[in-house]
Amino acid sequence: MTKVLKLEVVIVNHDNMTEEEVREVLEHTRYPNWCISPKVVAMESREVEWSDEHPLNNRLKFAEAYKELFETKQ
Repeated sequence: MTKVLKLEVVIVNHDNMTEEEVREVLEHTRYPNWCISPKVVAMESREVEWSDEHPLNNRLKFAEAYKELFETKQ
């Protein structure tokens, strides 16, 4: 039996990679012994003014900042 998992991952993209470049990195990284084979099926992005004090960079504020960015209508 093989498990199939659906994950939602937040990536802070400091290198200004395109969404397609992020997808390629995730899908084509050689994981040890090919233990996982991720495929990106959906992606959304938002732009933020980043600093070390940004709430996404704070484990106590991350959940609320995530909700504010992605769960409210833009």
